[in-house]
Amino acid sequence: MPAFPHSTTSTPTAIAVPPALSLRVIETAFPRQVHPYWPRLQEKTRTWLLEKRLMPTDMVEEHADGLCYTDLMAGYYLGAPDEVLQAIADYSAWFFVWDDRHDRDIVHGRPAAWRRLRFRLHRALDAPRDHLHHKDPLVAGFADSMVRLYSFLPRTWNARFARHFHEVIEAYDREYRNRAERIVPTVEEYLALRRLTFAHWIWTDLLEPSAGCELPDLVRNHPVYRRPALLSQEFAAWYNDLCSLPKEIAGDEVHNLGISLITHEGRTLEEAVAEIRRRVEECIAEFLVAEQDALRFSDGLADGTVRGKELSAAVRACVCNMRNWFSTVYWFHHESGRYRVDSWDDRSTPPYVTNETAGEK
Repeated sequence: MPAFPHSTTSTPTAIAVPPALSLRVIETAFPRQVHPYWPRLQEKTRTWLLEKRLMPTDMVEEHADGLCYTDLMAGYYLGAPDEVLQAIADYSAWFFVWDDRHDRDIVHGRPAAWRRLRFRLHRALDAPRDHLHHKDPLVAGFADSMVRLYSFLPRTWNARFARHFHEVIEAYDREYRNRAERIVPTVEEYLALRRLTFAHWIWTDLLEPSAGCELPDLVRNHPVYRRPALLSQEFAAWYNDLCSLPKEIAGDEVHNLGISLITHEGRTLEEAVAEIRRRVEECIAEFLVAEQDALRFSDGLADGTVRGKELSAAVRACVCNMRNWFSTVYWFHHESGRYRVDSWDDRSTPPYVTNETAGEK
């Protein structure tokens, strides 16, 4: 069965999932869907990466489509207006490029460059229009993303998104220091930090402009809504750890649930992999229960008023997209060139990154 049944390719190919990473429940109980705008999305994000000079031309041409960044977002934010999905997809592509810059700054020992970038991103987050023409393409591209994302919902949503992303930037700084000093966080420390470096609440926030409605705090913070939101993100973060463990061991990483389990709990590699799988499978099982609770919660919001009907529809759309996160994350990890370590010339150096000092010209 093709992993992407709605693909625009005339001859879709089946994706072979390694047995250690295979999750039958995802393949059977979480049908994969894709936003109809996806082919145009892919084309426009590729153009945006070039226009914003976020990746060299040759790397965009060789790697952009194969990295499948747009596929990931097109499988998550279903129902989003085209311009909202485009802004999210460009921002997501920026996020991956930022993650790669962060990694290269650590690998090449560039603390001053990272510190400059960290503070510039904080400033651009609060005043993006002032940074649209910044000399560092990563800052300018981020500012462009923020101007667009901030245009869809009221300032209260913008302030919340900014607050959440300030926390993500600082979490990346903590990861920088851990990796530079060779500190492997304990399992509990890692899990708390991972919720920030994986940007759990950023991707959850973006469900709202996709649904065309800012959720009031009483709804958004309700445990019945937050539970499936958290479970969908935890699944993604831990499944990512499972899939990226070989790459991160090869890259002498310290940030991976498996590495924390091996270092602090004395697990063997095989035991660590089994424990991550157990957590991933538990997330799926718990989500299936929490999803039904959240859908009943959304039905209860329809109280006969126009506002109640609007909120009910928005919550249902958000919860349905939480479900989509499971399938799109799962297949992304088996289609994206980001995780094909065995095909790289150097298992510790991704072929889609540049090792030159960026942002200093």
